[in-house]
Order: sequence, then structure tokens, then C-alpha cells
Amino acid sequence: MAKYLVTGGAGFIGSNLARFILDRGHDVVVLDNFATGKRENLAEIASRITLIEGDIRDADTVASAMDGCCAVFHEAALGSVPRSVADPATSHDVNVNGTIRVLEAARKVGPRRIVFAASSSAYGNREESPKHEAMAPLPISPYAAGKIACEAYMQGYAASFGLETVCLRYFNVFGPRQDPFGAYAAVIPAFVSRLLKGRPPIVYGDGEQSRDFCYIDNVCHANWLAANAPAKVCDGRPVNIACNQRTSLNQILSQLGELLDVKLKATYEPQRAGDVKHSLADISLARQCLGYEPRVYFEDGLARSIDWYKKNLG
Repeated sequence: MAKYLVTGGAGFIGSNLARFILDRGHDVVVLDNFATGKRENLAEIASRITLIEGDIRDADTVASAMDGCCAVFHEAALGSVPRSVADPATSHDVNVNGTIRVLEAARKVGPRRIVFAASSSAYGNREESPKHEAMAPLPISPYAAGKIACEAYMQGYAASFGLETVCLRYFNVFGPRQDPFGAYAAVIPAFVSRLLKGRPPIVYGDGEQSRDFCYIDNVCHANWLAANAPAKVCDGRPVNIACNQRTSLNQILSQLGELLDVKLKATYEPQRAGDVKHSLADISLARQCLGYEPRVYFEDGLARSIDWYKKNLG
């Protein structure tokens, strides 16, 4: 039995990852300040985890949370491209400065490995498709710029201090416990929650923008593979985590209409600053380095997500 730290463990990805680790018989420490994470995400596992309420920007708190852990899953971040456009400084402070605190604590306290939640936003609006890790980053939002900076620190600390680091570039993760509310809600939970309430979903742009949507189970599995990968591949390199399957927002609306048996008409609003038009991942490096294969593809993941939201949105 080993002990793992999940920063941002009360968030959507972090809380699912905590369950994934617990199900494999290991101990989990969750560090979260609940700025965006939710206590209800941890309610079912509260008695099985060690919860530390604190901020990743606080060095002493991070070091205390990390003590005795063999690896860190660094999920904590202030998410959302639109949020970063509205408030770039806070996005940078939490995401970049917080990540440096995590790296410094690991260097001093001693976990062997950090698996970092990077982002496909690093690729920006490059026309070449699918996106592969050899492409030079092209950020078009402060959020993307911050995530790229964190990747660079992961690589720098690996080279300078021998930390084992892996940067998983997530492509549009979705699934249970993803927040459907608020100005910065992700597209799938936002669509589903409005449809369940009989309200038209809101699309920013023409709806033809496409994404490589990745169900949460795939992401949890990828994190676990990265935590147990050979040390030689843990040099801070970015690795795409997705399904190599592209779906447009209009296609999602069509599938939701069928799955929920509703006739819908979306409201189309102007495209938001910083939004990427198309995103499709090349996942050959993940296969090669981590032994990763998608376990749940989009259609199945969407059906599972709808079932969860039906039960949990009343």
C-alpha cells in the first residue's frame, strides 16, 4: 500500500482520480482550498481519505500534505480559458506560482514523481491536425500560456533536480461531477443541465468548432499509468491524453436530443476570446510511453454522463 497526494482533489478530475486510487487499495491525501472544488465531490469517500484544506500557493501547507507520499497528482488549478481572459493575473498566480510551490515541496520533501495536469490549449489554433507533442506551443489565452509555463518548470526541475515529472495534456475531459453551473461551466455539463431543465443550450460560435472529448475514466487511467511508468519517460515531456476522435458541438447537440428524447433549439452567441476552433489529438506517444489506450469513447461516455446528471441534478 502506498500513499498519494492529489492536489485539487475536490474538483471534477481530482475527486474522480482519488476514487480511482482508493479502489486500487492505496491511501489518498487530498489538498484543496475549495475555491472551485466542492465538498460534495468527496462526500462518499470522506472517511477513506486524509483531507487537508489549504492553498497550493502556501509552501508549508503543500510540504505537509506531501509528507510520506510516493507521488503527486497535481490537478489543482484555476481552470477555464474565459476566466483567464477576464483575470489573467489571478490565473497566473494560482496556476504557475502554485505549481512552483508544488515542485519546491517535492524537491525538499521527496515524492519520487509528479504527474501534472497539462492542457491541449497549448496547441492554440494551429491548422495542422491531429495535434502532436512535437508541435511548438501556440497559446492564445492566458490560461494556455500558464499551462505551458508549468510544463517548462516540470522539465526544468526534472533536468536540474532529478524529479520525475510527466505532463499529461488533457483534451476536453468530461464526465460525472463536472460542474454544470456558473459562467465558466464546461460545454457538455452546461448543455445537459439546461436541457434537463427545458432550457435551450447556449453555443458560443457557430457550433462547428470541434473537440477531442475524453471521458474521465480515460484520464484517471492515464494518470495511473504515468505514476507507474518507467523513470526514463518521466523527464517532463508533454503527452496527449484523448481519444483521437473529433466531435463538433452541433453533433453533441444532435446526440443529446436523441439520448434525452427532446427537440431542442440552441441559442447561438458570439465566439469567446481565446477559444480554439478545432482540436484533435495524436495519442501515439501516450501509447508508446505509457501503454495508454482509451477505454471509454465519446458516445458511451456521453450516455454515462447523462445518467449521472439525471440522478444528481434532481
